[in-house]
Amino acid sequence: MMSSLVAEAVERAVGVTRQADIIAALSLEALWGTTNAFHSDIHAVRPHPGQIEVALRLRSLLHSDVFPSQISESRRTCDRVQDAYTLHCIPQVHGVANDTIAFVKIILSTELNSATDNPMVFAERGETISVGNFHGEYPAKALDYLVIEVHELASMSERRTERLVNPSLISESKALCHQSSVDSLSTSAATEDHVSMGGWAARKALRVVEHVEQVLAIELLAACQALEFLRPLKSTTPLEKVHELVRSVVRPWDHDRQMSPDIEAAHTLLREEKVWEAVRPYMDQYRDRLGLKPLPLDD
Repeated sequence: MMSSLVAEAVERAVGVTRQADIIAALSLEALWGTTNAFHSDIHAVRPHPGQIEVALRLRSLLHSDVFPSQISESRRTCDRVQDAYTLHCIPQVHGVANDTIAFVKIILSTELNSATDNPMVFAERGETISVGNFHGEYPAKALDYLVIEVHELASMSERRTERLVNPSLISESKALCHQSSVDSLSTSAATEDHVSMGGWAARKALRVVEHVEQVLAIELLAACQALEFLRPLKSTTPLEKVHELVRSVVRPWDHDRQMSPDIEAAHTLLREEKVWEAVRPYMDQYRDRLGLKPLPLDD
């Protein structure tokens, strides 16, 4: 049960994490942020794999010789030194989520390909042994690690959205990030005197991932609306494709209306990874221009 829920949580975390990079790029563009902090040399001297990958994704989406942006060109004379941390440090914070997911995948892969029965029967030698492989500490700890890092995507997103519309969104997820695996309770007359609480960790992880999806859906809507105020200037081709995708399900806000259907529509785009699919060909095109390998199909 734990491993199946971990598998779903990880798959959804992969989707929301990589789409968070795209949405962050859209917000940075709408807020007239600078791309200086994403230069490859900066990340080569602190070579965490996730950080390097996020910076590359941002470079492939934002203003470049491959995909120029009229919005970026319009602020060429801006003398701002750096942006707020939630824009300036996207690779560093989002990157940890990528590396965390990679670590959790290792734990999950081992779990899914393991025998966790008790007792265990070794038929070839006719022996039955009472064992402890059923203990869920491995997936429980991995899940606690996962939710802390994935939640940070929502924390970053909420602050970027605050710079656009000033809401408050993420307190419930903060509370859910309390580690489940440290809350062991003795059961079965103290025979089961240390339990992983992995079942609760798994269910809670799915709730946190869904909250992150919802927070990012709101940022996506806010960033697309912000682009409306910068027209007729256009962003890069990949970011305009994201804007076009959102506008296929949510029209611009030109008067007050109930927002929950719009948020749900944007959430569905993220759940179905439509935002990722919209820009992936352009990311591969950018990598090809640089002589880099395209993104693997199962990344």
